[in-house]
Amino acid sequence: MDEEDRPLRRSSEGDFGAASRLAGESLDRYSLDELDARVALLETEIARIRAHRNASSAHRLAAEALFRPRSS
Repeated sequence: MDEEDRPLRRSSEGDFGAASRLAGESLDRYSLDELDARVALLETEIARIRAHRNASSAHRLAAEALFRPRSS
């Protein structure tokens, strides 16, 4: 496996890899069209992350319900 194919690990608290680098990137070199395209891409990614988070939350709640101690 090539190094660039390996998943990035969080190096410290508050460092979320590519998302942290993306948030700190200068936007000065982008045109208005490029900024609009970037916003659309990020909005799509936010929706994807929220959907995954909701599915993960539902999965966790189902597991907690399944393994919850039964009251007598």
